[in-house]
Amino acid sequence: MFDHQRYSYPKMQSSATQQGAVLIVVLLFLVLIILGGVIAVKNSTTDLRLATSDQVNTLLMQSADNANQNIEQTINGDSSSDIYIAMTSSGGPFGHFMSKIGGLNDEYIFCFRPRGQFFNINQATITVPGGGNIVGNSNGYCDPAEPDDYVSQRNASMTQVNVSLTPPSPTYEVFRNYTIGQDGSSSTSQAYLFDINSSAILPAYAGSEDAAKDCLTMTSKYESVTDKEKTIAGCMAKAGVPSTVLYEIANVENESQRTKCVELGKGSGKLTTELALLCSLIP
Repeated sequence: MFDHQRYSYPKMQSSATQQGAVLIVVLLFLVLIILGGVIAVKNSTTDLRLATSDQVNTLLMQSADNANQNIEQTINGDSSSDIYIAMTSSGGPFGHFMSKIGGLNDEYIFCFRPRGQFFNINQATITVPGGGNIVGNSNGYCDPAEPDDYVSQRNASMTQVNVSLTPPSPTYEVFRNYTIGQDGSSSTSQAYLFDINSSAILPAYAGSEDAAKDCLTMTSKYESVTDKEKTIAGCMAKAGVPSTVLYEIANVENESQRTKCVELGKGSGKLTTELALLCSLIP
């Protein structure tokens, strides 16, 4: 006698059910691909912002440092050059203070224009504490609307230089403003400490040109205000203008006294040959 057993076989799914499962799998893969693309775009955008920020910071630092280097090379260079004479004359950024014309709290301002002679004595502004200009009106301030005020023809960055006397501090070395080996009563032996603030900005990245222009008319001396937003750096940060302020203390000395010998000529040679020298003391 045979025992017939019944086996159940899996039922065949309909073609409609099979197509629905494939559609779900495809949609899942599509969602994963979209998520991967969004993450990749987000990462690339972040990397681009970081790279752009690094480029902006480098450009600003170079613009500010370029101004300081030009000033340093000029003061340490040829004293007969036009730019040296302009900067140390009574109307220049250093001569204004060294000639005793300027007040201790004055601020000398000019826009750095390296495509020509970077300093023009006729394009400078001198401000006094509490506001107000005693010389130059607004000629010394950089203007984002003026192409000549940019450091290059790309019209990307501009640098404004603010020069003032370094305020007294108990941390400074005693008699550091006198040249070693010279009499303190001699005016030619005195040295001066200057605060040089070079403010580099990128007006194109600001919300408006007026924001950068208004900030440049403010002081660079933090100790003269109670609200830091009233300074150039603070105002730029509040307005969202990319900027860098490079601060440097410069020690500028008057030319020390020295003896210069001028050759006048020689004797006839009959009795003796000698070199006649005239030594004159020059300040």
